[in-house]
Amino acid sequence: MNRDARLMSGILLLTVPTIQYGGYFLLRLFSGRVPGMKPSPLQTGFFRAGHAHAGVLVMLSLICQIFVEYAALGPGFAWLVRIGVPLAAILIPLGFFLSVAFTPDRPNKWLWSLYAGALVLAISVVALGVGLIRAHV
Repeated sequence: MNRDARLMSGILLLTVPTIQYGGYFLLRLFSGRVPGMKPSPLQTGFFRAGHAHAGVLVMLSLICQIFVEYAALGPGFAWLVRIGVPLAAILIPLGFFLSVAFTPDRPNKWLWSLYAGALVLAISVVALGVGLIRAHV
């Protein structure tokens, strides 16, 4: 594993305890053990989705760090993937959380972050997929 992959993997692994703490907080929130906070059904769904996406996308980010090693990608595209997938792991949950944090009945303007993260993720994984196929040919 090269230096870039080790650096990004180390950073990504350090985010796991924050995701764990988020899960603990949501468990307390949904079980009514956070005084003064009662999430709406929309908030509950969005908070769950945001937390799940954070965890899954961080794991995908770790896997992609290894795949970049085997892909036929130039340095620019390699960094697009190395940064793009983790960036999506930030933007997508951010969109889920902030779009309903202060508006419990409908998503607000922060929903743009979810769509931006989905676009960044799609570009990153397509670039990686093409790079892996090119390396095979």
